[in-house]
Amino acid sequence: MTRVFRRLALQGGARIMEIYEADDFEVKTKEDESPVTEADEAADAIITAGLVAEFPDILLVTEEQADTHSKQSDSFIIVDPLDGTKEFIHRRGDFTVNIAYVENGVPVRGVVYAPAKGRLFYTDANGQSVEETGEHALDQAGPTAPIKVSVPDNDALIVVASKSHRDQATDDYINKYNVKDSAAAGSSLKFCLVATGEADLYPRVGRTMEWDTAAGHAVLNGAGGQVIRYDDHAPLTYGKADYANPFFIALAPGVHVHKA
Repeated sequence: MTRVFRRLALQGGARIMEIYEADDFEVKTKEDESPVTEADEAADAIITAGLVAEFPDILLVTEEQADTHSKQSDSFIIVDPLDGTKEFIHRRGDFTVNIAYVENGVPVRGVVYAPAKGRLFYTDANGQSVEETGEHALDQAGPTAPIKVSVPDNDALIVVASKSHRDQATDDYINKYNVKDSAAAGSSLKFCLVATGEADLYPRVGRTMEWDTAAGHAVLNGAGGQVIRYDDHAPLTYGKADYANPFFIALAPGVHVHKA
């Protein structure tokens, strides 16, 4: 499964970069007022076709196909073909391709590919998360290194937060911690920065959908991290009726989590 997810993420990412590097591209507005580009739709077409061909019996949920949002199953594949559309539109590079497999509410396999940054993260066959370097060839994986969350120092935490969605509520929550450094990143890269130990804590006090988070959550799980609900600190689960997430906190175990 990971091999297929990896290949499709790379194929989708290559098409995204063709559009990203063009002089201009089309941007439309969806019903929820969020932007969508031709890159979102082109990558979705590539990834969907590949997943349907390889896994015809597994439910597929994808952001760009509203008719998939009303379907439910204990196990399903969930896709965000271009997470960080605003970063893409502003040519900031912090966008990702996300493919995950969810089993009984838990994202157990995931691929996060940031094509403009050349970073590729995924869970291997054993559920361990790795970062792959090298050429990122379609049919031959390059060198991989296991990734692992930090051992946090609660007197000097590194916090990562959204570039496009940071607000006063987020800042107020971050201010509850002793922060040595903070960084801004777009898309699901924030989960990966916690997974690699480049950050200790990522709070999200704002709306997200399961396709935004499942792949990054899987990568963080496989690196020894966790994602919990903001309100009661219970594990964040998947397969909710509307695929909408509550506020959440992604972290390295050992962070002394403050109440909302």
